Parts: sequence; C-alpha cells; structure tokens
Amino acid sequence: MSVAKITEISSTSKKSFDDAIKEGIKRAHETLKGIKGAWVNEMKVDVKDGEISEYRVNLRVTFVLKD
Repeated sequence: MSVAKITEISSTSKKSFDDAIKEGIKRAHETLKGIKGAWVNEMKVDVKDGEISEYRVNLRVTFVLKD
C-alpha cells in the first residue's frame, strides 16, 4: 500500500506550453521524489505589444510518500 500527495506548482517558458510543462516537471523532480504523474490545471499566456511573451502553466504533481 502506498500513500500519495498532490502539490501544485507554476512554471513558465518563453517557447511553448509544452516547454513550460517539461521544465516544471524537471524542476519538481529535483525536490520531490517518487513523482508518478501530473496534470495541467491551468494554462495562461502573457502578452506584450500584441505578441505572446510567456507561456504559463499550473501543474498538479502527484508523488508517493516514503514509508
């Protein structure tokens, strides 16, 4: 039997939503061990001078707690 916890993080990228997700998971992995999955809770873009300047995602990351 295992017990999991869910934590919410925010990640940004100047490239794409996909890159923001990958960078968020990569960074979460440095702190959280036992990550089993994540889902995108929210997607947002920042706009400057009529162009997308930054892609932002809020992720809910699931990880298993150690015994």
